[in-house]
Amino acid sequence: MTDTKIIVLDDDPTGAQTVHSCLLATRWDIDTLREALDDPAPLFFVLTNTRAMDAGRAAAVTREVCANLRLALAQRAKSGRPVNPIFVSRSDSTLRGHYPVETDVMAEVLGPFDAHFLVPAFFEGDRITVDGVHYLVVEGRRVPVAETEFARDSVFGYRESFLPAYVEEKTGGRIRADRVQHFGLAELRAGCLDRLLALSGNACCVVDAERQDDLDRFAAAVREATARGKRFLFRSAASLLTALAGLPPQPVPAAKMAAYVRGGRPGAILVGSHVAKTTAQLERLLQEPGLAPIELDVGRLPQARTERVAAVCQVAQEAHDQGLTPVIYTSRRERSFASQAERLAFGEVVSATLMDIVRGLPAGIGYLISKGGITSNDVLATGLALKTARVVGQILAGCSVVCCPADHPRFPDLPVVIFPGNVGSEDALARVYRRLAGLERAPAA
Repeated sequence: MTDTKIIVLDDDPTGAQTVHSCLLATRWDIDTLREALDDPAPLFFVLTNTRAMDAGRAAAVTREVCANLRLALAQRAKSGRPVNPIFVSRSDSTLRGHYPVETDVMAEVLGPFDAHFLVPAFFEGDRITVDGVHYLVVEGRRVPVAETEFARDSVFGYRESFLPAYVEEKTGGRIRADRVQHFGLAELRAGCLDRLLALSGNACCVVDAERQDDLDRFAAAVREATARGKRFLFRSAASLLTALAGLPPQPVPAAKMAAYVRGGRPGAILVGSHVAKTTAQLERLLQEPGLAPIELDVGRLPQARTERVAAVCQVAQEAHDQGLTPVIYTSRRERSFASQAERLAFGEVVSATLMDIVRGLPAGIGYLISKGGITSNDVLATGLALKTARVVGQILAGCSVVCCPADHPRFPDLPVVIFPGNVGSEDALARVYRRLAGLERAPAA
């Protein structure tokens, strides 16, 4: 019997924000990939962190992961345990990331595919796609994504909200908008299996989705088409993974996630994301009791890195000794750079500094909240040096909790909240803190 496994290459670790009980792999050697393929969960994630890289590095990392995946799948098939893979390039629901670089490499190494699909809807973050246009829903109003701050990203900026036009823009005209196939809401709700079965030649398709049921119907048709031999590649946000995996409710409800806190002790909060939503959430968080704010002035990096790390870690330890939760955040002043390469290089310096701080956090913290996708990837892979971690569930919509293994040398069984930079209401970060600190006044789903 052939098992179906959803294999997700995630350009930061936030793609697991709608699922649970599955592995996140921060390494992609063949042994680690075989471990993930053998895991009983229907899906696993390989955290490539390519959104923090330039296009050349992103392509090279994606190629390495795909080559190792191909070998691991071949070895499993040779042993008599073949896997029917569904490949997903998971990226940002606000369309930031290395498209089409990553899907091009995946198609080259893991293909051929009959089609590749763009499915950026993410309902937990109020991102929907209707009539081919991708929207953020802001206070009940649909705002085309090209009109938001995310479209002005200095590395991944774009002009188009209509997904076929976005494809043409990002592929430099290699795939014209009028050649992109569109799966609309009416077709999804009526059934699209026959059309899926007719796709061939790595056709480019975009998929509408207004509610989770739309993707549930689409995923059911995808599973049937792949069972009949069709090979598809997906570039998606997280909500498609919910539909493809079909998991039951998470073992511990969101309102009771404090059960994972080690000894009921205070934790630590790390804030690296610089989007406006994160800054507003940080300002609201700092109004809560029991916190010790610690600002990391990134303007003094890299020259004063060692001194700044030592100073932050000392203040964090003193706060922990007083029963407080340190909130370590990068300075919020916006910096300008002469090029994308300079911006990415500076980001790497800031991230390396934050990871030095993570390694120096008080060993007795009860939990860790990591705010920002790239920051969270580095926390898992570098700061905590995890080869794999298991997602136990979501503490709020779009915010995953993973746990360090019991044999971790410094933080055994530590719960870590992966909180994307662009997710949640202004109160969301404060709410996660209250929930873990036992300060939430009334349970909420």
